Amino acid sequence: MLNPSPKINIFLRWVFWHFVEVPKAIILGWKNFLKFNFSYFSIGALLKSLLSPWKGDLGDYGRGFDAGKYFYTFLGNMISRVLGAIIRLVIVCVGLVCFVFTLFVGFLVLLIWICLPAIIVAGFLYAIGIST
Repeated sequence: MLNPSPKINIFLRWVFWHFVEVPKAIILGWKNFLKFNFSYFSIGALLKSLLSPWKGDLGDYGRGFDAGKYFYTFLGNMISRVLGAIIRLVIVCVGLVCFVFTLFVGFLVLLIWICLPAIIVAGFLYAIGIST
């Protein structure tokens, strides 16, 4: 915690803590959650290897030339690559949805924290208005 000058009264210390220190900590935590999201879903690595075969499953063409075996192996390799691309795209999409959700929730937490004093005062004033 940053320690402002000891001659500042307690109200100004609270204002500094509430509107400067804690928002910095919230933004730092928010940034860590966003980094974790990209790391957890491996979004960069999945996009780099988008057209790689699923689990590295490639057929061997063998020696010599047999048109039927060549076509069968080629088709199997293409299916493996398409399957890998589909699965990787689904995981990337889920990761991006989680990223956007984390972005939204982090913004909401920061906004609520900044507005919290006004919310508390409004709640007290509303409660006083009801009881009278």
